Amino acid sequence: MATDKKEYKIFVIEDNPGDFALVEDFLFEQIVTPKITHVTTCSQAIETLTNNKFDVILLDLSLPDRTGELLIEGIIDLCKNTPVIVLTGYADFSFGVKSISLGISDYILKDELTAMSLYKSIIYSIERKKNILDLKQSEKRYSDLFNLSPLPMYVVDLESLMFLDVNNATILNYGFSREEFSNMTVKEIRPAEEIPYLHLGLEEDKRNPNENSSRIMIHKKKSGEIINVELQIAPVQYKGKNATIVIATDITERLKYVEAIEDQNEKLKEISWIQSHVVRAPLSRIMGLVPLVSDLCESGEEREKMLGYIANSANELDEIIKNITDKSKVEDFQFLIDKTRL
Repeated sequence: MATDKKEYKIFVIEDNPGDFALVEDFLFEQIVTPKITHVTTCSQAIETLTNNKFDVILLDLSLPDRTGELLIEGIIDLCKNTPVIVLTGYADFSFGVKSISLGISDYILKDELTAMSLYKSIIYSIERKKNILDLKQSEKRYSDLFNLSPLPMYVVDLESLMFLDVNNATILNYGFSREEFSNMTVKEIRPAEEIPYLHLGLEEDKRNPNENSSRIMIHKKKSGEIINVELQIAPVQYKGKNATIVIATDITERLKYVEAIEDQNEKLKEISWIQSHVVRAPLSRIMGLVPLVSDLCESGEEREKMLGYIANSANELDEIIKNITDKSKVEDFQFLIDKTRL
């Protein structure tokens, strides 16, 4: 008694009435309500598949208008997302292997066909095809994320250190072509003096094979330009190889910005020290001389001497103020101003 209550849409391409009747009986024996569509020629099959979708296709290899490999290829081309199960009366093992390579899901001899073997093949083929489609969609999503990322991303073989894949941003930023990258190792985008640090990083990754890591390194473009990069590194399996996927963010300008800030901080510290120590000395002398000049106003000679001291201190103070002004020119801070605006 049939137990599977799911409504399967099954397309049977079979020109032998006796064989079709047997297949139909087997289907109803395992499935409560199969929706069966039946044709007897390849041309009818092509017309039907053009306007309809099915859960599975049962294909006889000997039709009046097409047979064998050409028949398989014609059907597969029309329904790449639908599993195709070949039913044949010819026990040709080599052709069975070849037909699997052409894209069919299963190859069953009619003499060995039973209700249970047909049902199992249908269920397994549908599920296998679904998993393959899910995997392809997942790979496409990965490919889109990888290739459309504005940040350079690449995949590296952990054993050979060869580039296994690079995205468009990597090609644009580093200047090498995709073909050049395919024949390069990660050593070739590093200055010679950076290679020891590369090996240290690889050793650290090997000690923690399941953990993501990040580090700042120095890279070299094809043009010879040296850049600072922040690497985000994660382990992956890529086409059966132990690999890492790397996101490389160019932080050269960021580091220049930090360096400029630190330089300006040093200038500000120097200005602060001048204000608190150097400026106060001539200012204190001036403040001390003013009352003395007032008290000695009766003596012209003493008054002139005091005024000379005051003038010297004033000039000294003027020079100090000029130095402070020079250290705090707007031009010196223009880099920071521009960065702030950005």
